Amino acid sequence: MMDFILGYISVFILSAIPFFEAYGVVAIATVAGLSVFPVMGLGLAGNILTVFLVIIFVEQIKSWRKKRREGKETKESKRSVRAHNLWRKFGLPGLAILGPLIVGSHLTAMASMTFGGTKMKTFYWVSASITIWSIVFTVLLYYGVDFLGLEDRGFVNFFKTR
Repeated sequence: MMDFILGYISVFILSAIPFFEAYGVVAIATVAGLSVFPVMGLGLAGNILTVFLVIIFVEQIKSWRKKRREGKETKESKRSVRAHNLWRKFGLPGLAILGPLIVGSHLTAMASMTFGGTKMKTFYWVSASITIWSIVFTVLLYYGVDFLGLEDRGFVNFFKTR
C-alpha cells in the first residue's frame, strides 16, 4: 500500500519538475502499474501547476535570469532558438502544441510570454498541449508495451506485482 502512495506522490512531484514532462511521467507510471486516471490527474496537476507559476511570475524569472547573466557574455541557447523559430512559423498555438515536445512545457510557457503571448492564452494553449500529449503518449506506451509483449520484463506492472 505504501508503494502505491509513494508512486502517486512521485508522479505529482516529477511532473512538477521542469523538463520532467507530465506526458513522460504519466506514461511510465501507467506502464509501471499505477491506475491511469489518478496518474493522469496528478501528473497534469503537477505539470500545469508549475507552468501556471512560470506564467504568473514570468517577469520575476526574467529579471532573475538577467541578473545571473550580468557581466557574462551569453549566447542564445539551442532550446530558445528552437522556441523562437516555432513562434515565428506557427505563433502561440504552434509553439504551445509543439514546444513541450521540443523544449519542454516550462520553457514553452516562458518563451510564449516573452514573444508576446498573453497570460491567459498562454496558459490555455500550454495546458491543452500538456493534456493532449499526456493522453497520446500514455495510450501509445500502454498499447505499445502490450503489442511488443514486454509485460514480463520487471518494470512493467511493477506496482501490480507487489
